[in-house]
Amino acid sequence: MTESRIKRLATTLMDATTDKDPLVQEQIYNALCYLGESEPEEILNSCDEYLRQHDKLAYPHRVIILKAMETVVKSNIALLDKSTAKVVIFLASNEMTKSKEVIRDWQQAASNVLVAVGQRFINKVMEEVLTKFQPGILPHYFVMQTFANLSVSNVFGMVPFLNSILGTMLPMLGMAKQDHMKSVFCYALQHFSESIQEYLANLDQAPDPTVRKDTFSNEIFSAYEVLFNSWLQHREAKLRLAVVEAMGPMSYLMPSEKLEEQLPKLIPGILALYKKHTEAFYISKSLCQILEASVNIGSRSLDVQLDSLLGTLHPQICAPADPSVPLTVKNHTEVLRCFTVLACSFPDRVLAFLLPKLESSNERTRVGTLLIMRQIINSAPSQMEIKKPFILSSMKLPLQDSNNKVKRAVVQVISAMAHHGYLEQPGGEAMMEFLVRQCALPSDAQPKKQPPDADDLTSDSVQSISVNTLFLLSTTVDRMNNVLWPYLLEFVTPIQFTNALTPLCKSLMYLAMKKQEEGENASLIRYDLNANLPSPYALTTRLLVVSSQPYVGDCRGTAALRLLNVLHYSVHPTLDQLWSKKVPLLVEHIEENTEKSLSQKEWEEKLLLFLQETLAAVSDNTWICHFVTEMCRQLNSYNGFLLEKNFLYKCIGTTLGACTSKDLVQKQLQELLETARYHEEAEREGLASCFGICAINHLEETLAKLEDFVRSDVFKKSAGLFSIFKDRSDNEVEKIKSTLILCYGYVAVYAPKELVLSRIEADILKNIFQYFNTKDLTLKLCLIRSICMISQAIYNGVKCGDFIFSRKAELVAQMVEFIKAEPLEAMRTPVRQRAMITCTYLVILEPHLSDPDRTELIDTCLASVLALPPLELVKERDENGGDALHKEMLYGDTISALKDLLKSLLQRNLTPHGLQDMFAHLGPWIKSNKEHERQRAVEVSAALLDFYLSKLNVSTVIPFYNLGVLIALFSPRCSDSLASVRQHAVDCVYCLLYIQLCYEGFARDHRDEMVEGLKALKKGLEEPDFTVLFHTCNNIAMVIGKRVPPDQLMSLLLAMFEGLVDPDKNCSRAATVMINSLLKERGGVLQEKVPDIMSIIHSKLEEVDEEHIRKAAQQTVYILASQHKSVVVSSLLGSSLPFDSHTCAMWRSLATEPTLTSQILEQLLEKVNRDVPYKESKCFLLGSGSERIATPLPLAATCALYEIMSAPESGAAVLGLYPPLFVTLLLRVSCTVGVQLPKNLQSRERRSSSYGPAPRSLHPCSCAVETLKVMLARGGSEEVARAVGSASGWELMVSPERHHDGIAVLAGAMARHAGPRLPLIVKNLIPTLSSVFDSQRITTTAFFAELLNNNVVNDLILLETMMDNMTGRQKDTCMLVRMLALRGLGNIASGSPEKVRKHGAKLLASMVNGMDDKDDPHNLVALEAMSSLSKLLDHVEERDIQSMLLHIAIRIRPFFDSEQPDLRQSSIVLFGNLTKFSEGNCEVFFEQILNGLVTLLLHLQDPKPEVVKACKFALRMCGPNMGCEGLCDMFLNHLREDRSLHYGEFMNNVCKHLMQSYPEMLNRLILTNLFYFKSNWVDIRAAAPMFIGFLVLHVDEEHCQQVDLDQLISALNLLLKDPVPAVRVKVAETLGRLIRIL
Repeated sequence: MTESRIKRLATTLMDATTDKDPLVQEQIYNALCYLGESEPEEILNSCDEYLRQHDKLAYPHRVIILKAMETVVKSNIALLDKSTAKVVIFLASNEMTKSKEVIRDWQQAASNVLVAVGQRFINKVMEEVLTKFQPGILPHYFVMQTFANLSVSNVFGMVPFLNSILGTMLPMLGMAKQDHMKSVFCYALQHFSESIQEYLANLDQAPDPTVRKDTFSNEIFSAYEVLFNSWLQHREAKLRLAVVEAMGPMSYLMPSEKLEEQLPKLIPGILALYKKHTEAFYISKSLCQILEASVNIGSRSLDVQLDSLLGTLHPQICAPADPSVPLTVKNHTEVLRCFTVLACSFPDRVLAFLLPKLESSNERTRVGTLLIMRQIINSAPSQMEIKKPFILSSMKLPLQDSNNKVKRAVVQVISAMAHHGYLEQPGGEAMMEFLVRQCALPSDAQPKKQPPDADDLTSDSVQSISVNTLFLLSTTVDRMNNVLWPYLLEFVTPIQFTNALTPLCKSLMYLAMKKQEEGENASLIRYDLNANLPSPYALTTRLLVVSSQPYVGDCRGTAALRLLNVLHYSVHPTLDQLWSKKVPLLVEHIEENTEKSLSQKEWEEKLLLFLQETLAAVSDNTWICHFVTEMCRQLNSYNGFLLEKNFLYKCIGTTLGACTSKDLVQKQLQELLETARYHEEAEREGLASCFGICAINHLEETLAKLEDFVRSDVFKKSAGLFSIFKDRSDNEVEKIKSTLILCYGYVAVYAPKELVLSRIEADILKNIFQYFNTKDLTLKLCLIRSICMISQAIYNGVKCGDFIFSRKAELVAQMVEFIKAEPLEAMRTPVRQRAMITCTYLVILEPHLSDPDRTELIDTCLASVLALPPLELVKERDENGGDALHKEMLYGDTISALKDLLKSLLQRNLTPHGLQDMFAHLGPWIKSNKEHERQRAVEVSAALLDFYLSKLNVSTVIPFYNLGVLIALFSPRCSDSLASVRQHAVDCVYCLLYIQLCYEGFARDHRDEMVEGLKALKKGLEEPDFTVLFHTCNNIAMVIGKRVPPDQLMSLLLAMFEGLVDPDKNCSRAATVMINSLLKERGGVLQEKVPDIMSIIHSKLEEVDEEHIRKAAQQTVYILASQHKSVVVSSLLGSSLPFDSHTCAMWRSLATEPTLTSQILEQLLEKVNRDVPYKESKCFLLGSGSERIATPLPLAATCALYEIMSAPESGAAVLGLYPPLFVTLLLRVSCTVGVQLPKNLQSRERRSSSYGPAPRSLHPCSCAVETLKVMLARGGSEEVARAVGSASGWELMVSPERHHDGIAVLAGAMARHAGPRLPLIVKNLIPTLSSVFDSQRITTTAFFAELLNNNVVNDLILLETMMDNMTGRQKDTCMLVRMLALRGLGNIASGSPEKVRKHGAKLLASMVNGMDDKDDPHNLVALEAMSSLSKLLDHVEERDIQSMLLHIAIRIRPFFDSEQPDLRQSSIVLFGNLTKFSEGNCEVFFEQILNGLVTLLLHLQDPKPEVVKACKFALRMCGPNMGCEGLCDMFLNHLREDRSLHYGEFMNNVCKHLMQSYPEMLNRLILTNLFYFKSNWVDIRAAAPMFIGFLVLHVDEEHCQQVDLDQLISALNLLLKDPVPAVRVKVAETLGRLIRIL
């Protein structure tokens, strides 16, 4: 019986092989293999029987079964008995040969079965297959392929058969007419030959050690003759390749004399195939094998064939290999192996062939030849040993090749040569020089244009390969140490190798350290043996200078400094201690920074300090003289490297400073002046800084040399001391003058102050003054800079306070002239900026400037900078060529220079009078009608006032007499049309108020809260929004009004009135702020004219929409309302809806005074409640039904409430009327859900959008929600409004479907943030539970339901009242009210859990009644009852629930599989909660758990995540009641909410525990799962058979009988036809597992 079931199971699976889904087919295959693991012989026999019985089964399905048989055989080969093996062999043999046609997949699968069985039963397999291999009859294609594969998989078993197979096969070769048969014969011969070779190579392990090569030689040769003479000539390319593949291995087995005899024909025959086949790998592989076989027999025929071999193979290498086509790469490898074989046998002839090819004009030929050279240098070292000089000399031409690919190939050859000792030969240095030159290739060089078929190869790539090669040769090839050291040092100093410095330095450092380890420290560089090496001075100069740009060239600074450190002994013996300490610190500084973060100035200072310390440590004047001479000699090398040259000048200055020889100093300074390239700015800077640094120690010599320079005839073009300049042009003479002047400036800055101050006027300025009369820009800028440096030098001097600079006024006047000469229509040069910086330092010095000079200076600078055209305009003009970024920076720097100059002037007179004087100059610019002039003037003013405040030091309390005037100057600008002006104006007011506080006696660091508030107001000035600006300016005015002293108020107001006529209309608004403070004291009698006045105010606001008019109008409305509130309210309510912005502003003005506001709010509430909220209107378009239309008066009153309460001043009044306001507006929201505007208002609302922005939507419900929102915010409940908003509660309230959810969000927020308000609100709301409007009952019930969710109702003694009201709503005619009432009762569990016990029975009864609600078509009430009951269960008395437990469990069970996800979720959660009360009815309830267990486990695959979460919870709750600790732990650990679940693995473990603890439940669990085979959810349909599979996997044998296997297999068989592949896959998997219970 068992056997028949296994067979039936296997048959079911094999029947399903017809499934078209590949995943299902894969699973069927896996299932058959699984069955085969348990019962290999039974399954193999079943497969055999099935295939025999189903003779007509299509071959794709037979393939699946045959593959499964192959796997089963492979896995269980050691267990198979002979009888089964014979059955399998016979079946596979028949399957393989059943069709005479070749059907590859099918016959290949059968062949693979035979090969698998042949691993152990080779004789049986051969016995069967040989019956299909009869002499004289052409065998089946796969018979030969099976022989071939067997020979590879079982060499020792198969080789003894090969002699007879070959004997039978040879006559068949001539019978083969079809190409595929010829191919398979070739395939067989190839594998037979490889198998025989392996057998012969391992004779010591072979079963028959007497087997010899000649056993097979004659048969192989006979086969060879057919293949070579007949088949190789075939027109079919695939066959020719098969022949070639076979001939390679066959050549090893051919008789030696026959092979020798055949070579003259064989090699040309193989070579000829290269022309016929594009894919050459198989030809090359076979050719290599033939060549190896020929060499092995010592063939003499190869000599004759050599030329044709080389001529054919060489182009194969020259054709580039494509990495994306693996066979082309393999072909290259095989051809290179051929060259290795030939080079070992014929070294002279191979080289004679290759080396002339290096001179070819074809790039590919040269590259290919170099690749072969690298190969034979590496693979034939002994043969090439005596050829080294010859090979090196032949490389001269490739070394000069400019092609990047050739270069790369040469680098690879050099690498090979280095490993084999070539570079130690004469000529090796040229190879190394080539390598270094490639390292020095510029990284941004463009590759030469190459033909389209060539691979792109940039010089970057060549450089990268060369750098890596150089480093590897230095560090890994020991024999190269003496070749490279110290030879590589020769490449450090020549400028053409600059790009190679980093790799050179790294390699040299490594080599030097190796030498030091070998004890060669002192004699590290042997100059006696190496005359060409650079001197220590040259090396030090070079490495120090390139370190000044440390990140260039792959961080060369680090490499250069490290090398310098290693060479310290060769530079000077005394430097060991200093450099070993200092150099690592410099390197660390580079490594801690990046190119962006490194301060170049700071870095150069560190290097110059290092140089100073080095010079001090050497302390040898002769050495220093040699050093400085070398530095000067290297200057011209750096002509293309401006930054490095500039630094070298500084090094020269530093070194000259350390030189004690005055003559040498003067001589070198003279040389520098004679050889400098004056037309380059960087050179002028460098030379000047050199003179300056030199002057630190040699002031006299430096000044003397400059004096000689001035007195010389340089500028007169006549011979003299500086005769070298006689041929210079006028332009260059100006540049020389510029340099001279710059030198004087640097000398003044660097030279010791105690020495230089006395020389400034006598020696320095005397020589500078004569050049002021110039128009040359360079000279002008140098003059300005030089004067600036001289001024700084004086200022920084020790006794600068005592120094009277007699020519100060003269210099300031000269700067003013320079500024005046600059054109006002554009800024093209930095002359203004530099001149103002210079004046900034000059004005600080004594004596004071006279008033006229000071005025002239200020006015000139202001006019020269502030009047410049806007930067944007300049950019537009220069868009075709101007450097926009440069212009922007120049503008910014010039404004900064102006600020610094004015601060410097103000510093001299830090008094209110000084401030007034400064703003007398700035005032016209601040009020300019040109935006860019105002913007710059106010920006400068803000900087000046901030400076004044920071420097102010008040010793006595004095009046700030001009505060009012200055505030009036700036405060209107707070609403300027330019945002930047507004921002700076606030800063000005801020500073002025703090200056006033200082003058009142407050400390400078005192912080006034009101004034500090100005900073926060700046944000509101960023955008030019009218209302925002007005509000911000109003706040600024409030601060000004409270902080300006009384005596200043009148002058402030008078000046403010002047501001009303400001050309910028926005600025007049700020002036009205101050004026409005006077209007607050005025009143008027309005009488019956109030409506007319209101109308006029409104019309005026429409005509002129300016801020001060708006403010005045609002003030007037407020005054009128305080006298005649009813008339004002009625008048405003009569305004057209929607209210325009002017009407809104008038409403908001009524919020100023709390008592008045309260009275107006009460009037408006009465108007909202007086009329019905809407009227029903028949909808004629649809023929039936009606729509609700809002009534106008409540709508207008609601809008008015919004406007008043939106004013912050209404807060107190809103607080006083909080409960009635809240209840009225809540019910207004309720009654307007879904209510439409009257038709006339709908069209008006649409039109209003075209007349400027409408204040708000007029939609009744949205309007009510917004009003409620603003009421909460104004009533101190901002947190409530914010909480509702963040939960999207306001949007929900407007939605007819979700209104009650929005109300719940509001109630929750009220409970959390406004608890004390609730008693009066609840009291006012209770009557509405009986309202005729369903909407009001729904709103109130929803509000109460959510309140019950919070403990606050208990604290406020509202619980019982509200609970009774909720219970009373259970019979309400509205289903939503009933549902919300149940929700409220359930919420008591979370709001007041301690009260649940007291009212437990009543609450439970309500829930059970809810579950049995008859008028509940969509189970919404039942759903709410279940959810609420789940919450209550934690808190009720056990006795209250026990009586209902079973009833509830049975009642909710059908919901587990409901189509509604929320019903599934709630019922499952409730079931989980019920388990807590199961102890009393343990056995009864355990039965309910078992009933639901399968459902809960399957619904872990539910499509809805919330249901899956509920199932996890229920199972965790059920776990402790199941009496299985392992299962309980699994549920608790794996079903945590935050943990993802691997369902298959989890179910496997669950089933293991179920079958261990409840094996008798197997049949029941299986039957429950069978029910879900028809589930609508795919994942559950797939999970059910998987569940069964795991149960079967883990059940013990003694419990298997309880399963009705026939029913189960039938059900699975039916499910195997499911339309979804994923389900069928699981069914197939389970069918495989049923082997466990058969």
